[in-house]
Amino acid sequence: MTRLGVFGIILGCVLFLAAISSGCGGSSAANTNAAAETVTIDISTAQAAVMPIPAYIEATGNLASDAQTDVAPAIAGKVVEVNFDIGSYVNQGDVLIRLDARDAAIRLEQARAQVEQQRRTADQASANAEQALATLRQTQARLGVGDGEVFQIKDFSQVKSISAQLDLAEKELKRSAKLLESGDIARSIYDQRKSQRDSLLGQLDEARSNAAVAIKAIDTARAAYEAAKAAAASARAGIATLQATVASAEKAVGDNTVRAPISGYISDRTADVGEYISPSAPNTKIATIVRTSTLRMKIDIPEQSIGKVATGQGISLQTSSYPDRNFAGRVVRISPGLNVQARTLTVEAEIQNVDGLLKPGQFATVRITQSKPENAVMIPVAAVRTEGEANRVFIIKDGMAREQFVQLGLLENDMIQVKQGVAEGDVVATSNLNKLTDGVFVRAS
Repeated sequence: MTRLGVFGIILGCVLFLAAISSGCGGSSAANTNAAAETVTIDISTAQAAVMPIPAYIEATGNLASDAQTDVAPAIAGKVVEVNFDIGSYVNQGDVLIRLDARDAAIRLEQARAQVEQQRRTADQASANAEQALATLRQTQARLGVGDGEVFQIKDFSQVKSISAQLDLAEKELKRSAKLLESGDIARSIYDQRKSQRDSLLGQLDEARSNAAVAIKAIDTARAAYEAAKAAAASARAGIATLQATVASAEKAVGDNTVRAPISGYISDRTADVGEYISPSAPNTKIATIVRTSTLRMKIDIPEQSIGKVATGQGISLQTSSYPDRNFAGRVVRISPGLNVQARTLTVEAEIQNVDGLLKPGQFATVRITQSKPENAVMIPVAAVRTEGEANRVFIIKDGMAREQFVQLGLLENDMIQVKQGVAEGDVVATSNLNKLTDGVFVRAS
């Protein structure tokens, strides 16, 4: 092959490669233009505005339950039933565990049987007392004696009658004796009247004896009644004593059932079926219940701000778990003195946790609202993109999105305060934030 032929071949290759290079360059430029068109993102926007918002004192702290209790049995026994586990919600009065109550149930039945027996004894004693009272009333009626009256022998009707006859006979006998001395009557008449007087004396002694027997009968009936009444009272007192024994036995049966003293969530469980537990052993708790429907938070107020806090004042609380949500509460307690070292006043707030979203131990930011509002830069919540602890927005300038990290403040409905990073009048993107990056072109709709 000649040199001219070799040169021609080389020239042809060079021209071919140049043509290929030219074609590739045109395709790359077209792709670049196409890419430039796809990075323009449609968005909606809003303008940062200065608005009056409530002024507040801000503090941080940890949430705590308003009540927590360790549950332990009152008596020893073997666990036969467990009705809870960690995380379970229990209502006050719910049965947590049951112990073997068979022995206590037997003692209870025995005590109840003793009460029934004693009640029958008391009923019989009461019947005896009523019968004794009826006998006493009959005995008193025969002598015409009422309750509380003291009956004397001289008041006995027969004694009264014979005594009257005896008085008359004595007088007649005295007159007869005078007449006998004067010879005005016969001796036989005098002897007759004396015999009559002596007969009445005998009758009086007999009447007095009868009266003494009647009085003794009343005393005997009264004593019988008092004894029967005392027996009935003693029997009724025995019922009361045995009823106390029944109550004690019922409590022993009830103590075999351990109930929740408060409503809340179970945070610890140490009881299992078949385990023998005793209140005399150390660490006898079977569970820990934490009430979370209301949470507490202690807030340290700087000395210069203590005049701005009062009981009943409203608060707003936020946590990192729910950055776009506020939880309401109020100040319920204020310490009477300052912390000397920190020069702060400790106040305690209560937060209603009806939905159970907040948990004891969570770190929270709390704001105590003041009566006088203050101006703040506000943007829609939709303009904020949160990733971990970082909050950012995209400020729109000259058709381009510029990423800006921001420090947020108070949340008011669908607007949120920006303490740092956005100025009044700045335009921020409020949609398609997940598609935006720093420097990307945007088109506001």
